[in-house]
Amino acid sequence: MPLRIGQKVAYPSQGVCKVEQIERRVVGSASMQFYSLRVLNDNSTIFVPLENADSVGIRPVITQIQCKNLISKLSADFEFVSNEWKTRSKCFAEQLQSGDVFEAADVLKKLAFLSREKKLSFREQNLLEKAKFLIISEISNAEKGNELELRAEIERLVEIACDRHTHFQPKVMVATVH
Repeated sequence: MPLRIGQKVAYPSQGVCKVEQIERRVVGSASMQFYSLRVLNDNSTIFVPLENADSVGIRPVITQIQCKNLISKLSADFEFVSNEWKTRSKCFAEQLQSGDVFEAADVLKKLAFLSREKKLSFREQNLLEKAKFLIISEISNAEKGNELELRAEIERLVEIACDRHTHFQPKVMVATVH
């Protein structure tokens, strides 16, 4: 999918970026065209070869309709959370790397649920913050809302999802007997 200069796009694990220009650069002995993307969160620049844009996972920012769907899903129940930390961690990382904001919402809800039972590991805490950042980044660009209010609303909706899930999976961290 060709991108336009000035278009806002979601870049996996980086959040929302703006296409600043399309430029030709020489890499080794080849001349290639690149998208120059400005990461809105930290003002850094990412260069992505045009032919790799789809495989990298760059996509348009969600629409207002998708945004409303995402917001409603934030308070919905979710699937069981694995008690196997290695499996869980790998799955969460893959979900965030997919670039799908709905997958990020699933990660956020599951890690918020786990955090009710135990202190999250450093890695899981980072994944939780990354998921929250990606969701806020997309929604704030789709809805143009106040980021602090948006953060509070997302946390409120995730708490509702966790409360709902508690009825189906009261405990994740159950001691295993050997």
